[in-house]
Amino acid sequence: MSTLPPCPNCASTLTYEDPPLFICPECAHEWSADAASAAPDSDAPIRDANGQVLADGDTVVIIKDLKVKGASQALKVGTKVKNIRLVGGDHDIDCRIDGFGAMKLKSEFVRKV
Repeated sequence: MSTLPPCPNCASTLTYEDPPLFICPECAHEWSADAASAAPDSDAPIRDANGQVLADGDTVVIIKDLKVKGASQALKVGTKVKNIRLVGGDHDIDCRIDGFGAMKLKSEFVRKV
């Protein structure tokens, strides 16, 4: 029996193959075998919009108005976000913003203070 890769989205080990894709039954994520073998380098540092390396606990400022799904207002330019946590994935910053609550941000829309 061959060993299938875990889901890159939720890390589930219950994946199955439906050629040419791998499928996760828990989160319904589908990916190709090429994407599984060419996974992005997890050791690469996460950088802000200016190219500075970010770390857990840093304070950043939002550099662009960001629309938030389900919210009546957008996150404004200059909003300070304290004590960020870096996570993998498309949205690589996990944080809490006053007035909005828990959020996930992309590092390309913030700059380090």
